[in-house]
Parts: sequence; structure tokens; C-alpha cells
Amino acid sequence: MSLWVDKYRPTSLSKLDFHKDQAAHLKRLVEGGDFPHLLVYGPSGAGKKTRIMCTLRELYGAGVEKLRIEHSQFTTPSNKKLEISTISSNYHIEVNPSDVGHNDRVVIQELIKNVAQVNQLDSTQQKNFKIVVLTEVDRLTKDAQHALRRTMEKYMATCRIILCCNSTSKVIPAIRSRCLGIRVAAPTIAEITQVLTMVCKKEGLTLPNEMAVKIAEKSGRNLRRALLMCEACRVQQYPFNADKEISEPDWEIFLRETATLIAQQQSPKRLLEVRARLYELLTHCIPPDVIMKGLLKELLSVCDGQLKAEVVQNAAYYEHRLQQGQKSIYHLEAFVAKFMAIYKRFLEEGIADLF
Repeated sequence: MSLWVDKYRPTSLSKLDFHKDQAAHLKRLVEGGDFPHLLVYGPSGAGKKTRIMCTLRELYGAGVEKLRIEHSQFTTPSNKKLEISTISSNYHIEVNPSDVGHNDRVVIQELIKNVAQVNQLDSTQQKNFKIVVLTEVDRLTKDAQHALRRTMEKYMATCRIILCCNSTSKVIPAIRSRCLGIRVAAPTIAEITQVLTMVCKKEGLTLPNEMAVKIAEKSGRNLRRALLMCEACRVQQYPFNADKEISEPDWEIFLRETATLIAQQQSPKRLLEVRARLYELLTHCIPPDVIMKGLLKELLSVCDGQLKAEVVQNAAYYEHRLQQGQKSIYHLEAFVAKFMAIYKRFLEEGIADLF
């Protein structure tokens, strides 16, 4: 009973539905023999992880699909114990070091060292290097990124690193220059529509073209999200009806209501209510930067031109603090309080001008 997203995920470069030139380029890289470190970047749901897994399969064969989840333990210099989950096969290991917060440097150094010290047994049949896949590299601390740079150089002989992130702006230039950058752009509406139609056909369902386009547009060109939405529509109602509204995730509606509350009233009591709603979103695992972006988008719709610049500037400031700090609620609430102060001042000035 797997989700369509996993069930129909392409397993080889030749089966990819879009960015076929890029797939051919990756195939040539694998066949060329001298495989470089890769930095794969692009928006969520564009197919970065799928392309990485297809490349690994191209390198090592079906063995990379025999995955196991392991819990690795590391000790920091201050004797603090860290535990992190890794997904690995005999040929590669995948980890998200930002899961341990500020101690990500220890994880990166120890993990790559452990992988790189073990050579492949039969190097005639296999590549003479293993691969470490690091996800969400843009969330790593600067310390961890500098450690990664040194580690990449040190273990180049037995280890290649594939980095995966949404944006390269938070990756230090030293790492960017040591990797071959591969940008996976978001699929177009037409490409998403084509994939949705194909998946529904394989499931024995008929999807009207207008509805496929509606889902593709609503998903924000995020293929993973489009497939999940399509499957949700199928559960709610089949046969599909092209006039049916595509339901939004509950957290998005909740976030929009939170933004409306902020704009309606600016007071300490309302700030307390908003704090409870922010906690609600965070406990449901909505990433803090997604909350910040969603709030900003909704709040800008009630601002006029002059106010927009000031609000965006403050959002950028608190979003930067959010990345550096540990407790995201502080920074989200600080942004809300700042917006309330700016908006209240703007309303009072507007009333004063009337008289």
C-alpha cells in the first residue's frame, strides 16, 4: 500500500519524465569513469532525490536499492552523545546532518571518515569509491561546511559526496567550487499534467485534463505535492469531476487564518493567541521557514507599497536570525510583534492624517 509518489518513482535515468538532457548528461558522467562531487539544487518536489538515486543505480546497479536504516552514535568534544538516523546500502550512505542542530560538524567529520576508511572489497567489479549523500546542506552551520570542505579533499580517493539542497545561496563558495553544480528546475505545468495523467492511467483511472491542470497549478509546480493532491482527490471522490475544488492542506488554511488574526488586531492579548497558533504549526512539523514565508505572503496582501518594503526587510532580518538560532518560536514571534508594531503605527498615522 505505497503512495503513488513512491510507487511510480523512476528507478533509472532513462525512465525520467522531464529534464531528459540533464539525465543524459548524468549518464555520461557515470560512464566517463572520473565521477566528481555533485551539488544538486532546486526547489522542493523538482526531482533532486530521484535523480540522485537514479545516478547511484547507474553507478552500482540494483544493489543500492537494498536499503537499511541505521542509528549512528557520535560524541562531541564536550562528551555529549548524539544519535542520528542514516539510510544506507553497501555502496552509499544518506544522512541529514542538520537534524542534530549545532553539532552537525561532528557528524559530518566522523561519518565521512568512517565511510571513507572502508575500501570496496572487489574494485574490479565495482567503483573504487563509496558515496555519501548529504541532504539539506543549506541548513548546515558554517563550521560544518568548512569541516566538509576539508574532509572532501582528504578522502577524495575512496569517497565521493553528493550534496542536495534547495538553494546554493547558503552554501559557502569553497564547497560550491569543489562540486559540479546540477540545477534541477521545477517541472512546468504541462510536464506535471503529463505525469499525473500517466500515473492515473497506470492506476486505471480517468483524469480530466482541466482537473490535472488545476492540480498542477495549485501544487506550485511541486511534483511530489501534485501527486499527493491527486491521490487525495481520488480518495475523496471518484470519478473525478473537473469542476471540483482542489482541497488545500489544513496547515495552509490555519496559517492564512493566523495572518488574518494578526492584521485584524494588534495587542499583547492577540500576540499571545498567535503564539499558541505558531506552536500548533511547529508541533505538527511545519518547518519554521515555511511558516515565515507563508505569514509574509499573507501579511503583504494587507500592506500598501511603502509598508511592504519595511515588512519584507524585517522578515529577512528575522528569517536570518531563525537560521542562526535554535528556538524558532522566538524569531517567529519576534517577527509577528514587529509587524504588529509597524502596522499599528501605519494605521494610527492614517487616522491622524484624516483629521
